[in-house]
Amino acid sequence: QVQVVESGGGWVQAGGSLRLSCAASGSIFRIDSMGWYRQAPGKERELVARINSGGSGNYADSVKGRFTISRDNVKNMVALQMNSLKPEDTAVYYCNVQGLRTGLRRFDSWGQGTQVTVSS
Repeated sequence: QVQVVESGGGWVQAGGSLRLSCAASGSIFRIDSMGWYRQAPGKERELVARINSGGSGNYADSVKGRFTISRDNVKNMVALQMNSLKPEDTAVYYCNVQGLRTGLRRFDSWGQGTQVTVSS
């Protein structure tokens, strides 16, 4: 079992900043990719940003230049710094972690989600 727990959501006015954190724990042999997705009401879940084990990140066009993803390979954590937030960033944000469990079986685990609300 691999557990993924997010923290850091909340309410902010447009133009403000929030920082999301996510920690993975459990029977982890190796983490390959860590990422953040979001789902707004009535919309499908979409990729916000992902980062590989080497530290290379990729971002949705809608957040480029405003959001920064980073990871701590020792602590099995990933963070998402969100600046210049817009009302359209309002969504539930989910952390996703992929890798190998002990026993070398792949895992693809999701957190429960954290709400981000940006008011205009």
